[in-house]
Amino acid sequence: MSSHLIGVGVGPGDPELVTVKGVNALRAADVVVVPVMDTGERGRAEATVLHYVPEERVVRVVFALNERTDRARREAAWDAAGERVAALLREHGRVAFATIGDPNVYSTFTYLAQTIAASVPDTVVETVPGITAMQDLAARSGAVLTEGTEPLTLVPVTAGAAVLKEALAGPGTVVAYKFGRQAGEVAEALREAGRLEGAVWGSALGLPEESVRPAAELDGQPLPYLSTLIAPPRRDGGRGGKL
Repeated sequence: MSSHLIGVGVGPGDPELVTVKGVNALRAADVVVVPVMDTGERGRAEATVLHYVPEERVVRVVFALNERTDRARREAAWDAAGERVAALLREHGRVAFATIGDPNVYSTFTYLAQTIAASVPDTVVETVPGITAMQDLAARSGAVLTEGTEPLTLVPVTAGAAVLKEALAGPGTVVAYKFGRQAGEVAEALREAGRLEGAVWGSALGLPEESVRPAAELDGQPLPYLSTLIAPPRRDGGRGGKL
């Protein structure tokens, strides 16, 4: 029989934001893999999963989650992680991989699925969508992501501040992920684009250390790596003005 690998989005950190389908997929799996850094601390995905799955069915697999400079180390970590998950698939048959946010949005799962497709070619790969950080931040801050015909642009600031500046120069709402280490550059880009008013940022959403603040309060100090920014456009047309 074919093995099954299911990428399950478990949201930004609040265990109440895991969907019913996501919980069912986690509980139906023989084992649930959670990604951890080589430093060993418990990540958001693991903490969320443990609300629904007993610890003895959770397997921690080390990934080079934030490694961008040492390509050889990153590739070695990916190969080792892929081999570990491939072994679990051969042994158990049905493996869920829990990822924060959504498994198809800047997710570790994407790379793992590619690796598994090559090493265990008969594996059926599925995904269960999850609530994203931008959706959670919009709900917690009251920021409206889109109205009418407005576009929505999502950029990872790890790609560089220039990518964010280009997006801010365009129409619609801009969402920036992983901007914490470049908070000063992001604040300056918002000022230059005239987008500071109405913009909000948040980190650790749904966790005890949660922070949701106006972007106007950014002072250039580094923020948590997984910080999220929402910069809406000016909306001067009144209700339904963008329809």
